[in-house]
Amino acid sequence: MNQMFKKASSVFTAIVCAASITFSGASLVLADGEIDEQTKTTIETTAEGLTNTIIPLTEDEIAAYMESGDAFTENAMTAWDSAREDLGDLKKAGSAEIEYSNDEYTATVPVEFEKEDAEFIYVFDKNLTPTSLSVDVKYSFATTMKNAALNTIMGLGTVFVILIMLIFLISLFQFIPGSGVQQEKAKKKAAEEAASAPTPAPVAAAPVQEADNSELIAVIAAAIAASEGTSTDGFVVRSIRKINRKKNKSEYGGIVYAKNEST
Repeated sequence: MNQMFKKASSVFTAIVCAASITFSGASLVLADGEIDEQTKTTIETTAEGLTNTIIPLTEDEIAAYMESGDAFTENAMTAWDSAREDLGDLKKAGSAEIEYSNDEYTATVPVEFEKEDAEFIYVFDKNLTPTSLSVDVKYSFATTMKNAALNTIMGLGTVFVILIMLIFLISLFQFIPGSGVQQEKAKKKAAEEAASAPTPAPVAAAPVQEADNSELIAVIAAAIAASEGTSTDGFVVRSIRKINRKKNKSEYGGIVYAKNEST
């Protein structure tokens, strides 16, 4: 592992040092924003050389570089390791395109791979030293739609799982004592039991027996006459029972009588 790390490190060091020593402090940007040919050539050579060095690295070599302690090397290995599985084998690397902005140079190297295309984007400082690398995968339309469909399915699946969990939790409320669900069940059960209970047969009212004792009627009529201060000719005893009547009728001791209007 140490020998492999040293070998891989020497390749990076040679490329970076060559660019730094040769053009340290010698980069030149023309007045109209164009980069001088010497600076451009140096950046192109460095970017393309780094790209051709990084792509063939094995997994063990990438892991070794990640522990190198160099900021750019670790950044470059992290960027490449996160993208290489989506790209496949190398088909062809193109020429670098250089841009200058805010005292930094940006070199973009287009690369064709077996699965997808990508761009290796390097950033150089004003001393032409590489400071960072990012790998921009250019996913095809088919891959983009596939990823979108997978994301949609995963999102819908997550929503359904959450809904099922909520339904399950709500169904457990019926087992909680004092919950509204149990009270509703108790009310429903009581209503069903009341509906299924046999209706008691109505009790027939006992027939009112009419008093047919003439002597008793006479005695009672005399008592009523004495109480009213009249004679027995002023009213007629019709029955001896307890009922309520309208005007011109009175109730007396369970005896109903009607006043004679002619008197």
